[in-house]
Formats: sequence, C-alpha cells, structure tokens
Amino acid sequence: MADEIAKAQVAKPSGDTIFGKIVRKEIAVKFVYEDDKCVAFPDASPQAPTHILVVPKKPIIRLSEAEEDDSALLGHLMIVAKNCAKEAGLSKGYRIVINDGPEGGQSVYHIHIHVLGGRAMAWPPG
Repeated sequence: MADEIAKAQVAKPSGDTIFGKIVRKEIAVKFVYEDDKCVAFPDASPQAPTHILVVPKKPIIRLSEAEEDDSALLGHLMIVAKNCAKEAGLSKGYRIVINDGPEGGQSVYHIHIHVLGGRAMAWPPG
C-alpha cells in the first residue's frame, strides 16, 4: 500500500500511459471485457482476491477533468464495472474506486475504475 501512495505522489499527467498502450493492444493483457468504449482486465498488482480495472478507450486524465460530454461514458463504465463484478462471482459485495490526483492515490493519469472484492473491505478506506 505504501508503494502505491509513493507512486501517486510522483506520478504526473504526461501524454501516453500504460493504459493507453493496453487499450491499443501494444501491451498484451487478457481482457475480461471489451466493447467500443472500454476494456476491463485483472490488475497486475491486485489489492484484493478479485481486482479488475475498467478503462475507457478515451483517455480522460482525471475524473475531476471529465467534461459534461463524458457523462454517458462514465455511466457506461459503472455498468461495465457492475457486470464484471457479477461475472467474477462477487455476489456478497464489492468496492468500486476511482482515484483522482496525488492525494487521491492516482498513479496512472488515464481514468480507471477499480473493482475490488473477494473479501470484506475495511472502513475507512484511506
């Protein structure tokens, strides 16, 4: 966890990201979902037994920088996250997380949704 916080403190919005490369299939990952708007795949550094990332194909840098025109896409990402949780068998519940900026723990500046489950989640999360 401390490693992720450290990454978030030094991460900078800077053009292309690892998620852009994954979306363009320049980096191979096994998608659990793909459509014309987004992809979903297991996190390479899972923070729970099930940890899926839902990433839009449109590179929105931060949630706080999303535009009104992005509202349908953002809603779509939430529905895809819900469906991925269902497909992963997370019937007892799950957590959805979107990190924004350095203090929010964002380490990749391409908006993405974390779907975390498979165990009870602690509260408060931070």
